Amino acid sequence: MIADIWIVATLLVITLILLASNRYSADNVLISSLSCLLILGVLTPNEALVGFSNPGMFTIAILYVVVAGLRETGTVAWLSRLLLGKPRSQSMALIRLLLPAATMSAIINNSPVVAMFTTAVQDWCKRSGFKASRFLLPLSYISILGGTCSLIGTSTNLVIDGLMRQSGFPGFSLFELSAVGIPITLVGCLYLLTIGQKILPDKASATEQFKDVREYLLEMYVEEGCELANQSIADAGLRNLPGLYLVEIVRGKQLFPVISPSTVIQTGDHLIFAGAVESVVELRRIRGLKVATQQLFKLDGQQQERRLFEAVVSGESPVIGVNIRKTRFRHRYNAVVLSVSRNGQRLKGKVGDICLQAGDTLLIEAEKGFLFKYRNNRDFLLISKLENSAHIRHTHAPRAIIIMLLMLVLTVSGLMTILQSALLATGAMLLTGCLTLENAQKDINYSVLIVIACAFGLGAAVQKVGLASLLAEQALLLSDNNPWFLLIFIYIVTTVLTEIITNNAAAIIMFPIAMSGAATLAVSETPFAVVVMIAASASFITPIGYQTNLMVYGPGGYRFSDYLKLGLPLSLITAVTALWLIPQIWAF
Repeated sequence: MIADIWIVATLLVITLILLASNRYSADNVLISSLSCLLILGVLTPNEALVGFSNPGMFTIAILYVVVAGLRETGTVAWLSRLLLGKPRSQSMALIRLLLPAATMSAIINNSPVVAMFTTAVQDWCKRSGFKASRFLLPLSYISILGGTCSLIGTSTNLVIDGLMRQSGFPGFSLFELSAVGIPITLVGCLYLLTIGQKILPDKASATEQFKDVREYLLEMYVEEGCELANQSIADAGLRNLPGLYLVEIVRGKQLFPVISPSTVIQTGDHLIFAGAVESVVELRRIRGLKVATQQLFKLDGQQQERRLFEAVVSGESPVIGVNIRKTRFRHRYNAVVLSVSRNGQRLKGKVGDICLQAGDTLLIEAEKGFLFKYRNNRDFLLISKLENSAHIRHTHAPRAIIIMLLMLVLTVSGLMTILQSALLATGAMLLTGCLTLENAQKDINYSVLIVIACAFGLGAAVQKVGLASLLAEQALLLSDNNPWFLLIFIYIVTTVLTEIITNNAAAIIMFPIAMSGAATLAVSETPFAVVVMIAASASFITPIGYQTNLMVYGPGGYRFSDYLKLGLPLSLITAVTALWLIPQIWAF
């Protein structure tokens, strides 16, 4: 057993060092660590894979699908405009994000709150010119703190409450924990808005770090009811789209080649944009903004079944040397050319008048089967489908909102668990057409799920070999029969375990030890149970300690060190506040 303790302890240290080095992905590191425990015989296959059957992991997977339905109907974009608005500074934007996120995390589980807001923040940042890294980590932290305000805000609170009742102790009421949860949330919010602002990283996300070199020129038409109509260029967020700028506006017979930020967009305007292909995709996701070509209406198949593709013209193609209008491109390939890029540069003029050359890259809209139909065709050297290029189903937005609200009501009322209500919401999204099965499968972040599942396996190893019990027993010895000291030691050990083996695993390990310590000292068990709840939730120092930290890891482009820099002061502030309040609210 002693050998197993050394193996697990050594492996945990190596795992944390590798994660901190940022040389390897988190999922590869944790899979390797779990494999070592399995090969060395520390864990049985059932013990090693316990995380892959954990309801929490499946809940997160299902929530990814629910959020995908909200995004594909434009609901997330609407939510970002409603909550984030158009603040003039990052500080004001952060305030408008943190307050509703904290409030919602107290009412429902914090994981769906982070899943929903992550997409909303990314969408808003693309239009505002801010970096998502300035918002996503504070979002995770404030949702963790907000979750401590109620019994259902985080799964950790539910776990401890269940263990309390199983042990014969009285449980907690729904908002009893708010007495300590609200103060630490307010203190944490104040820290993130002041000192945290100076520590926050300002970096591109994992997807923003790779810039596309191909540029296109695209003409968009402002339809009746477009969300951009009657807004100035600056208010519409068109001045800060990454890799994209508005070249000119055509209004009837008028041409506006020099555009002021105060210029107001009107219904019927033709907006001429130039930029990278990923930014072109974003334009098509704006409600009421359509590509200005009548050829799209003549394409076969429904609009929802179309996607954007890039195709490189080969030297054997019959369309070479002929302008696009005369090639009868739509009849030949059942596709419409939206723009042409030559040698990475956009081509000016009307698309129909461009004479194609070998090597030209075409931006095409076609049915989603276009890639499989023409990928071996000699007319094209290469064809690739653009990610997230499906048309937004704005007409389905009310359905998606109703489904989301129903999920929240069922969860808050206690009629269903978050997993059950999320499964119901996913089925409703698919059946009502808010989301396709293809997009549902694509939007699940499997890397995050693997990391969470493996973390549970590591937690099982720490518990099995007795390493966690050894650490906790030392806290009892060091307390010297003083309940205050014992409370502090329980908090510290729980926090350390949480950062290493995730919140729920740490809570399960520490609960019996905390109860045993309270019984030994003949004091009330309630403050010790609350300390385990708060300490197991207050994971800010590593990305693997709490699942919401993992959920923003990739989208924010963070490194392991970012969590340490921003999270360590917050962890200390939370600890001091909680340890001062808890004994005063729940006396020994």
